[in-house]
Amino acid sequence: QVELVESGGGLVQTGGSLRLSCAPSGRTFSGYATGWFRQIPGKEREFVAVIRWSGGSGIYAESVKGRFTVSRDNSKNTVYLQMNNLKPEDTAIYYCAVKTQMASDYGLGGSYYYWGQGTQVTVSS
Repeated sequence: QVELVESGGGLVQTGGSLRLSCAPSGRTFSGYATGWFRQIPGKEREFVAVIRWSGGSGIYAESVKGRFTVSRDNSKNTVYLQMNNLKPEDTAIYYCAVKTQMASDYGLGGSYYYWGQGTQVTVSS
């Protein structure tokens, strides 16, 4: 069974940092772009960041630009989301997902094929 596994979530104080990881189980998504989304229960899922298979600079939501950094290590088959200067409004369940290619629809969750189970990030004030 193919799945994505997120890890690294937890409880942190305002201004703190966390690094999330996303790795597939069951296969390698060679060539796929990987995105991060977040969702607060009862609210719509929100795009956070995306990175191409080739790496390089990611694309970010305005709300996290300058604070979050997405990166990948294809030798470890892992994508990371470094989150700095965390704010209470960053509290959410964070999901990673993969899509076959980077396109203008990178912000749409429906364009992604596989999703992880999510990891909780809680930022206390």
